[in-house]
Amino acid sequence: MAAAQGRLSDGAGGMDEAKDTGNDRREADSAPPAFRAAVDALRTARLRPQIEVEPTPAPKRLAPWAHALEAAVVDGDQDLADGRLVLLHDPAGHDAWRGTFRLVTLVRAELEPEMAADPLLPEVCWSWLTGALQARGLTYGEPSGTVTRASSHYFGGLSARPAASQIEIRASWTPREGLGGVPDTAAHLASWCDLLAQVGGLPPAVPGDASVVTLPQRRGPRSH
Repeated sequence: MAAAQGRLSDGAGGMDEAKDTGNDRREADSAPPAFRAAVDALRTARLRPQIEVEPTPAPKRLAPWAHALEAAVVDGDQDLADGRLVLLHDPAGHDAWRGTFRLVTLVRAELEPEMAADPLLPEVCWSWLTGALQARGLTYGEPSGTVTRASSHYFGGLSARPAASQIEIRASWTPREGLGGVPDTAAHLASWCDLLAQVGGLPPAVPGDASVVTLPQRRGPRSH
C-alpha cells in the first residue's frame, strides 16, 4: 500500500517525534504478549479500498510500547485526507488512561472555505469520531481531543493562490480490553478509517447509518 502523504504537522502531542532507530524489530520481539497480540490484530482489519495504510516509526516517549500507522484517503489521483494512529501500551497501567492501552490519533484534510466557516463544524467533526466508534459497537473510555480549523490567505507574490482551509482532529481514547487484556484493535482501526473517510468527504460505507452526521461533500479535492 502507498504511504500517507507525510503532511502531519510537527508537535502532534509527541506523535511526530518518532525516529527509526533500527531496533524496532528487536523491541517488538521482546514486547509483552498482550501488546504483540494487539499489534497482530491490526493486520486483520478489513478496510475500504480508498484507505491506504502502512506502518510508520512510533513515538518513543509516550509509553513503554508503541505501534504507529499512517493512512491516506485516496480517490484516483486525489488525496482527500491523511492521518496517523498510534497504539500505546503500558503494562503497569496509566492513571489518566484508566487502562493499559491508549489510542492516539491525528487526522487532517483540506476544506472548502464555506465548510470551514460553518459554526457547527467542530462539534460535527467530534461526532464523526464518537459515531464511528459507536457504529461498530466499540466501548471505550476517557476520550479527549481537539478539533482545529485554520485558514491561509495569500498576499503579494502569492496572491494568485486561492485561500485554503484545513480541519485537524487530534484525539485519544482508551479501548476496552477483552480476553487476555487485549482490546479489539482491528475494530478500532476500522472505525478510525471510517472517521478518516468521513473527514475526506467519502459517503458512509453503509448508507443510511443514523450514527453518522454528514456535511456537504467538498468540491475539487486537491491532487497528489
